[in-house]
Amino acid sequence: MAIDHARPARASSERTTVRRRRGWRGRGLTIALAAALAAGALATVPAALGTAPAEAAAAGWWEPPNRPAEDVELNVSGEPFTGTTANGEVRGLIDSHTHLNSNEGFGGHLICGAPFSPNGVADALKDCPEHYPDGSAALFENLVSGDADGKHDPVGWPTFTDWPKTTSMTHQASYYAWVERAWRGGQRILVNDLVTNGVICSLPIMPKDRSCDEMTAIRLEAQKAREMESYIDDIYGGAGKGFFRIVTTPAEARSVIEQGKLAVVLGVEMSEPFGCKMILDVAQCSKADIDRGLDEFAAMGVSSIFLCHKFDNALCGVRFDPGTQGTIINIGQFYSTGTYWKTEACTGPHHDNPIGNAPPPEELPGAEPPTYPSEAQCNTRGLTSLGEYALKAVMARNMMVEVDHMSVKAAGRTLDILEADDYPGVLSSHSWMDENWTERLYKLGGFKTSYPHAAEGFIEEWQDGAALREQYDKGYGVGLDFNGIGGHPGGGSSDVTVEYPFTAADGTTVVERQVSGERTFDVNTDGFVHSGLLPDYVEQLRLAGGGDELVGDLMSGAESYLQTWEATAAHESSQNLATGKPAWASSNENNPFTSYAASRAVDGRDNTRWASGNWGASPQWLRVDLGDSQPISRVSVNWESAAAKAYEVQVSDDAQNWRTVWSTTAGNGGLDTASFAATSARHVRVLCTERTTNYGYSITELGVFAG
Repeated sequence: MAIDHARPARASSERTTVRRRRGWRGRGLTIALAAALAAGALATVPAALGTAPAEAAAAGWWEPPNRPAEDVELNVSGEPFTGTTANGEVRGLIDSHTHLNSNEGFGGHLICGAPFSPNGVADALKDCPEHYPDGSAALFENLVSGDADGKHDPVGWPTFTDWPKTTSMTHQASYYAWVERAWRGGQRILVNDLVTNGVICSLPIMPKDRSCDEMTAIRLEAQKAREMESYIDDIYGGAGKGFFRIVTTPAEARSVIEQGKLAVVLGVEMSEPFGCKMILDVAQCSKADIDRGLDEFAAMGVSSIFLCHKFDNALCGVRFDPGTQGTIINIGQFYSTGTYWKTEACTGPHHDNPIGNAPPPEELPGAEPPTYPSEAQCNTRGLTSLGEYALKAVMARNMMVEVDHMSVKAAGRTLDILEADDYPGVLSSHSWMDENWTERLYKLGGFKTSYPHAAEGFIEEWQDGAALREQYDKGYGVGLDFNGIGGHPGGGSSDVTVEYPFTAADGTTVVERQVSGERTFDVNTDGFVHSGLLPDYVEQLRLAGGGDELVGDLMSGAESYLQTWEATAAHESSQNLATGKPAWASSNENNPFTSYAASRAVDGRDNTRWASGNWGASPQWLRVDLGDSQPISRVSVNWESAAAKAYEVQVSDDAQNWRTVWSTTAGNGGLDTASFAATSARHVRVLCTERTTNYGYSITELGVFAG
């Protein structure tokens, strides 16, 4: 979800999961295959090349027998591709971040219109009642939209005079048949993020007909997603026959995609998950609340989650929104927490979005957010101790975690924790992460997609990441964020013209202009107004300079996402070989009230630590005896604030002769993970040679992991 999107400012270890090389690199291969199939040259190998079986073609399984007589049109032709490539990979576009059911959140009156209705399209695609007769009472819409006069024609179906459009933030953009059109044009995965925001719901300008409780809204959206699946099944002739399939495992997703259908994955994006808001820096949830909430999400079939979104909460700080939207969100932050955002100078190349110091809108009287210095662009709030507990609880349930919307301080600590456990389940789905984190994300095995900027901006972001995608063999995708209160590329935003009809990304589907009632949508003049224009947008990207290479990367996105999900589902935490083993240190700080002995760094607890004595002296060291020779390839060091700027990880067979397997001169504290070629050793030592503070060296926990 976004209140608008501004593009953020911008060493490899072997993984245990073997990744298959992507075989899908562009449209040329598919076009050639289609020509060969038409000539009968490949009749003996249809399944291996992703073509549909002859019996499926005869049945026309992709044409639903019970579509309502009155409905929007698809305006596409051609049989959806099925099966896998010759090396067993799926193909298809991925929308990694969208909100099909957000009309049920925010008190029920923020997103007007629904993705489906048993009463048909006229009931689904209608405006909120308070928007009649001229939209002037649509206070939130007028606050965030691009309408200059604060009015709009509220009538949706069949005229659609003023919506959907790219500058309208509160009207339905993911009607089921628009999603169906995107599927027919090559999309094979959709991540449906269940979303709400209790503070926005509670604003005095917001009408509502239900509770603002976030967990209640998420439950309802999950229920509506299942009802939507059943509704589409009925149109397609019965249970399980629809194109729209909610999946809870990567194996289910592969099966659905191989049938040529759309795999729908459930995620959660909310500002106060599990009730974990904070008031005046006091957490309003407990560890039990987190575990109970995650268990409920797992039972719903949720596979990915944001720990924070828009407002700082009890788990983590957020990456700011810029400009006027940033001011609005900061005011919401105050309503939610009792405090405005707090900033500090960034300590490295990573930074949060600049807040911008825009004046508060007149619609929010009495708000007085502070003025922020331009050199202070980082949120002071990172991942809290409760947030670390929540992250590890997510990992324990083999869920994927989103780092978009996290402050750089929170995202950095999150990546530290994931690296310490070699955990691959990390996502950045809609351009809300500092680009400098990308290699760490890919190195873990994570997956990244982009918000749908105007074509040239999207292509630039794709090009910027090309080298890393090639290095780590990653596909690409889009996080459309429809129904997420974010703007989309308008008509005329690209210099190129999409000529209708055109051939979609799959190389065979023919796409015409999309017709909804009395309205015909053209991506050239209307822009990317609803999810059904995904094929049109991809064609625009191709023409604007992305070419077949960009299309190929996008068609590899589904496979790349599944590889991340599979590695996450299969992940088992490594045993810390150091826990409970004998440990020694060069010196220990003396304290009459507690012990800072070496053993405190290997006791499996984060609230104890080893601290060196002789503060002015270096080097200092901490070592552990594993008991016998072990194959090891990873050592994690969780520093207390007294950390080492320069240190080495050393191993030995006899505790006398040491060899260095990893070193740094740029340590900055936190949680470090040293990965190196697997080697066998009985003893492991951290040799500290330069301090980050005037104190000594202090380690809360030392981790040693097998190769």
